[in-house]
Amino acid sequence: MKKTRHLLALAASAALVLAGCGSDSDSDSETTAAGGESYSIAVTQIVTHASLDASIQGFKDAIEDAGLDVTFDDQNANNDQTIVASISGAVASRDYDLALAVGTPMAQGLAQSVTNIPVLFTAVTDPAGAGLVDTLDAPGGNITGTSDANPVEEQIGLIKEIDPDVETIGVIYHSGEPNSQVQVDWVKEAAADLDITVEEATVINTSEVQQAANSLDVDAIYVPTDNTVVSALDSVLQVGESKGIPVYPAEGDSVANGGLATYGISYYDLGYQTGEMAVRILVDGADPASMAVETQQDLLVYLNLDAAERMGVTIPQAVIDRAEPENIIE
Repeated sequence: MKKTRHLLALAASAALVLAGCGSDSDSDSETTAAGGESYSIAVTQIVTHASLDASIQGFKDAIEDAGLDVTFDDQNANNDQTIVASISGAVASRDYDLALAVGTPMAQGLAQSVTNIPVLFTAVTDPAGAGLVDTLDAPGGNITGTSDANPVEEQIGLIKEIDPDVETIGVIYHSGEPNSQVQVDWVKEAAADLDITVEEATVINTSEVQQAANSLDVDAIYVPTDNTVVSALDSVLQVGESKGIPVYPAEGDSVANGGLATYGISYYDLGYQTGEMAVRILVDGADPASMAVETQQDLLVYLNLDAAERMGVTIPQAVIDRAEPENIIE
C-alpha cells in the first residue's frame, strides 16, 4: 500500500490537477489513525442526489468504524460525461490506494481509465451489462463493488396492492442510461404479469423531466433509480400532486423526499457494505478480481403518508403495518 508520503504530493497537486473536474473539495475528510498505516481514496460520483450522497456517507462511515486512517478526495461529475472523463484521467494519474465510483457512468469512466489500483463501485444496477465485470461472482479485473438492483417485481406489486384498479404505469428515464433501460425492461415484465400497461417517457437531461411527466396519461408514475430523473424528482412530484397521479420511486430516499411508497434498499447500508469491501482490500489484501459483486438482501417498505394525502391516495393498513416506523413519513 502506498504510504503517507503520497498524501503530501496529493495535497500539493490537488488544486492544479483537479481544477475544472467538478471537484466538491480537494481533500476533505480524515479518519482517526488506528495502526499507523494511512491511505488515500478517490471518491467519485456521477451527480449529487440524496441516495448517492447517502451511499458515500455509508462508505466513509464503514471505513471510519474500521479505524483506518484515510484521506478521501471527493469528485463530482455533475452528470457531465466530459467531466467523467476528466475525473477518470486524473484518478488514473495519481497515487491513490483505491477509488470509489458512485453511479454507472462514473464506474464506466474509471473502469476504462484506472487499471493500477482497486476500484469499487456502488449504486450500479447491472454491473455485468454495463461491462464493468466479467460475471457477478468473478469480476475478473481490478473492479468490483455493490449493485443497487432494485426489486422491481415487488415494487410493481406494491403499486397494485395500494391501488388494485391501476391499469397504466408511466416510467420516466434517461434514454442513454443503460442502468435505466434494464429497469424499464424489468418494469414491463412485471407489469405484464399484472395486466398493467406501461407508458414510457424519455429524457436526456433534467430540464426535460417535468415535460416528460406532463406527457404521461397514466394511473401511476414509476421513477427508476435513474440519476437524471431522481435529480429532478421535485418536478415529477409537482406533476403528480397537481394531477392526482401517485408517484412511486424505486428507493427509500426519494420516498422521504416526497414520493409515495416503495420496496427498497437503504443506500446508506449499501454504501456501508461497499466500505467494508474497501477495508478487506486495504487491510487484508483481498483481490477485487475474485470478490463477488454484492447486493443488499433486506428489503424495506418505505411510505410517505403526507405525499399520499397530497396525491389523493389511501394506503391500505396492511401495507402500513409492514413498514418500520422509521420508514414512514407522516
